[in-house]
Amino acid sequence: MAAVPVHQHGLRGFDAIVIGGSAGAIDAISTILPALQAHTRVAVLVTLHLPREAPSLLPEIFRPRCALRTAEAQDKEPIEAGTVYFAPPDYHLLVDAGPRLALSVDEPVHFSRPSIDVLFESAADTYGERLIGMLLSGANQDGARGMAAIGAAGGLSIVQSPGSAAMSAMPQSALDLMAPHHVLPPSEIASLLTELQMRRIL
Repeated sequence: MAAVPVHQHGLRGFDAIVIGGSAGAIDAISTILPALQAHTRVAVLVTLHLPREAPSLLPEIFRPRCALRTAEAQDKEPIEAGTVYFAPPDYHLLVDAGPRLALSVDEPVHFSRPSIDVLFESAADTYGERLIGMLLSGANQDGARGMAAIGAAGGLSIVQSPGSAAMSAMPQSALDLMAPHHVLPPSEIASLLTELQMRRIL
């Protein structure tokens, strides 16, 4: 596979990756997260639209598939590199000063709590150009505005190609709003992460 171009800010490295998705996104994440190796120096924050009335099993599901530690996000918890944090059901997940995790029960955004936009916008405010954002398969517009915020802050923006998504509305809504750095299927997103790690900027 040819080297995947990375925008100039990537040369200075990244501190965090934020990932958002809804219907069909778990399959994509199952390809993407295993590409992150144990020596990776970033924190990963994941917001998926989940049923509000049931506990999330995502940390347990992904634990055997990930070299990084997996955990459900806890309010006021310091963000640590080498950890994948999953938003709990019915709470918005944000990045606060510190950086720390923050949980909120503010009103749903795009009928969703947790909301991808809420995570992406707060992470863009905190990390700026040292952030990677990924928007994956889903059935509504949540995340498009957040991806635009990541791009405006100088971060690296990656959108799953709509043709590779089980539900194309979410990635397409981002493409209708902004021009991301990469539009890729999950396998090529994983290859990009491998390349960034080989270049020691992730």
